[in-house]
Amino acid sequence: MTATYLGIDVGTSGVKAMLIDENGKPIGDATAPAIEPVRPKPGWSEQNPADWWTATLNAIDALKQSHPRELAAVKGIGLSGHMHGAVLLGANDEVLRPSILWNDGRSFAECAEMEAALPNLRDLAGNIAMPGFTAPKIAWVRKHEPDTYKKIAKVLLPKAYVRLLLTGEHVEEMSDGAGTLWLDVAKRDWSDELLGVTGLTREHMPRLVEGSEVSAELKPELTTRWGMTGPVVVAGGAGDNAAAACGIGAVKPGEGFISLGTSGVLFVSNDKFRPNTEGAVHAFCHAIPNTWHQMGVILSATDSLNWLSRMTGKSQADLSGEAEAGFSGPGETIFLPYLSGERTPHNNANARGSFVGLSQSTSTAQLAQAVMEGVTFAMRDCQRVLADAGTEIGRLIAVGGGSRSQLWLKMLATNLDTEIALPADGDFGGALGSARLGLCAATGADPLEVMAMPPIRQTISPDQALKGAYSEQYARYRALYPAIEEARS
Repeated sequence: MTATYLGIDVGTSGVKAMLIDENGKPIGDATAPAIEPVRPKPGWSEQNPADWWTATLNAIDALKQSHPRELAAVKGIGLSGHMHGAVLLGANDEVLRPSILWNDGRSFAECAEMEAALPNLRDLAGNIAMPGFTAPKIAWVRKHEPDTYKKIAKVLLPKAYVRLLLTGEHVEEMSDGAGTLWLDVAKRDWSDELLGVTGLTREHMPRLVEGSEVSAELKPELTTRWGMTGPVVVAGGAGDNAAAACGIGAVKPGEGFISLGTSGVLFVSNDKFRPNTEGAVHAFCHAIPNTWHQMGVILSATDSLNWLSRMTGKSQADLSGEAEAGFSGPGETIFLPYLSGERTPHNNANARGSFVGLSQSTSTAQLAQAVMEGVTFAMRDCQRVLADAGTEIGRLIAVGGGSRSQLWLKMLATNLDTEIALPADGDFGGALGSARLGLCAATGADPLEVMAMPPIRQTISPDQALKGAYSEQYARYRALYPAIEEARS
């Protein structure tokens, strides 16, 4: 049996494990659920790290049942995971409290306090202090749970905690580290100044490696459990979006993807560090050496259509189909998709969604079109602030549930004025990307050669006849946010 490689994608809803062969082709996968996050108070979101470990063991055990020979041949493992979560460990690696997750907004006040305490914070971190990041969460614990704070020996991110149990080592890689607000993103190293704002030092941080490098080796008892001959190396891995980029081949400058999932992401790889904190752009290290990436992030992409589905009693598919059947160009109704606040470009957790331009004749099809256009305009906002940072975007690959809608993709291609490519059927997410990083770590292969783009089954071009009308509608859309916020204040 030739060598195989394993990718482990740690999500809040479960863990996916994927096997690939030496050519990077998927062989098999298994998924195990985790206990859903809890919300002890409005705006809070927490999860027990032990749930990720249980799901990891269950997913790999399932692969042993379905693909025992292939799992036994594993020589490299890669990890990906949801970013920003704070796993607080005591002196003996005991978990001190439930992990505060990426979508927890309790540390809004601490963000302002951190930026006041360190005026050059944005220059060092390349990002605005946001409640989603890890450091403000620790500032909150320091203020509100001082007894827990005093016991902190290490702070790990979710996938680094899984790595600890796989290998016994405290290690993190650059793409996830960049989302903590403790990393000097340009230098790809922990910043003593940024750590100091939360009262921590390098001793509290895991060792840093690149995502395609070896971080540690799998524990012997686990190689025995899964029938592996060993040694099995564990790669640095990647945060979830960087791992998805590795899975879809977006690793060279200008390459990127657009994700229409619950949230929306416009991801572009860069050859240098290009921050734009004024536009609330996320500027992070990529998972491979000497590469960075930018992200514009909106919080309610397909979730906006989910909301309309709940309000109307119609399925998302029916709403999308109705909008497509009646489409002839921009509608008169405009939707602001800020149902859960917004990140890029407004950085406003208290922003709220709006419909403008309703009439007695407004139909559910027109509402659905307005929702799809509002999300499209929000992604156009992301493109605008990425361009302000000097980023040029080539063709984008579309992923996520919303990419099943031809109308939505046509809207995006027209508004972003770029081709949108749909990959052939397959899974190009974090599990594949992390498996590819495991292959690189185990073999020393060049990541730029391993992270190939998938076959493309369709390319959608901008509709030149609608560009002018959409530019006018986008200008109206942009004018609404400040006007509505002023009226709400």
